[in-house]
Amino acid sequence: MASDLFTILIATFVVSVLSLTGISALSISEGTLHTILFFIVAFSAGSIMGASIFDLLPEAVELVDEHQVFIIVAVGYAAFFFLERFIYWYHGHGHQQDIEEEGKEHEEKGFAYLNLIGDAIHNFIDGMVIAASFTVGFQVGLATTIAVIFHELPQEMGDYGILIYAGFNRVKAMLLNFAAALTVVLGGIFGVFFLEMIDALSGYLVAFSAGAFIYLAASELVPELQQEKDFKRSLIQFIIFLFGMAVIWSLGLMFHHE
Repeated sequence: MASDLFTILIATFVVSVLSLTGISALSISEGTLHTILFFIVAFSAGSIMGASIFDLLPEAVELVDEHQVFIIVAVGYAAFFFLERFIYWYHGHGHQQDIEEEGKEHEEKGFAYLNLIGDAIHNFIDGMVIAASFTVGFQVGLATTIAVIFHELPQEMGDYGILIYAGFNRVKAMLLNFAAALTVVLGGIFGVFFLEMIDALSGYLVAFSAGAFIYLAASELVPELQQEKDFKRSLIQFIIFLFGMAVIWSLGLMFHHE
């Protein structure tokens, strides 16, 4: 358990530190930011889908009764749909044009706090997902962590921008965003001890995570890619998407689960 906890602490802390990427996101030009996001979103979609298909789903099928596993996958998909649609009111995937619109009055520091609460809930679940994945095997945990990281990168850029747009100064925005991001670590620690008490639950959480990741990739990130109208750029995004899947598949070969 101690080794699992140490690995999970490192993985979740790395994810939480990504909240600081928002600082650099607003210090570079809009054109450069969109170029970066052009690659990140495509790779994110591929890596998250790859983690679901190549790692989480196969493990879930092994760990959970076959009559239940796909029901739980569906529950995970529906739960993240609800979370993203009704709790996490604004989900930033680099919608920088929305963040940077001029001439809008924002009464919504309250709105920004709602976003932080939703972010904290989301991150706590991510931490539990990472914990469950590492208790299943290092390969599954590593693939899950990479998928979470590349989902967090554009998200954290958007979250930091929302706080600045709502009127917070840069230091306060950074601290609030980092505090919300640290719930990944709390979710990981909670997951370790909770799953230790009820070991059979890890398979159900892995199945739940598979459904959640499929939702994130297919319902959020892929639609972002489909907004690109230029054929050459769309082809580049598709190749990057396949590369993201290939990276996760390769990790499965390198760190084969015993």
